[in-house]
Amino acid sequence: MKKITIAIALFLSVLSAQAQTKTVPSQAAENAEQESLAKDYLSQIMGVAVSATSNMKLFHFVYDWIGTPYRFGGSSKKGIDCSAFTKQLYSDVFNLTIRRNSRDIFSMVNPVSKDDLKEGDLVFFKIHSRSISHVGIYLGNNRFAHASSRGVAISSLDDAYYSRYFYKGGRLLESFKNELSSSVADDEPAN
Repeated sequence: MKKITIAIALFLSVLSAQAQTKTVPSQAAENAEQESLAKDYLSQIMGVAVSATSNMKLFHFVYDWIGTPYRFGGSSKKGIDCSAFTKQLYSDVFNLTIRRNSRDIFSMVNPVSKDDLKEGDLVFFKIHSRSISHVGIYLGNNRFAHASSRGVAISSLDDAYYSRYFYKGGRLLESFKNELSSSVADDEPAN
């Protein structure tokens, strides 16, 4: 009986050792599968073909903030407004510091037509106002992320409400990108 127990223990340890050596190559496959599942999940939630995206960091950021309540002047997960959400996204995803309110942010962009919007572009709205009063980040497939009165959400530019108040799209001006990048480089210590 003792020999059978030892034989079984030895057999199980060999199987365990084989399983551990086989997990190294399959770990990469497992990570790729998890990434694929994450993209599929985000695609379903956001209504955007995330599999075609070049910036998963953008979609992960948006996903992390979905449902955060709206608070005028807010800038945290306890409550955030549209311009603070946009500013935080550009900081975390693109490593760029942009201005704090939607009108000032608009002054930093080249206008882009709705048909020419690309992932990461900005979308501006004049909601019950003659001036820009709302901003969001374009995700693709006419969807954009923003901090709305319902909290951080993903909406469609085709929705009657947003279609009615849409003003323009915008892409950060190259001159601002260069200026922002050089100011970041100036702040870094020399080696």
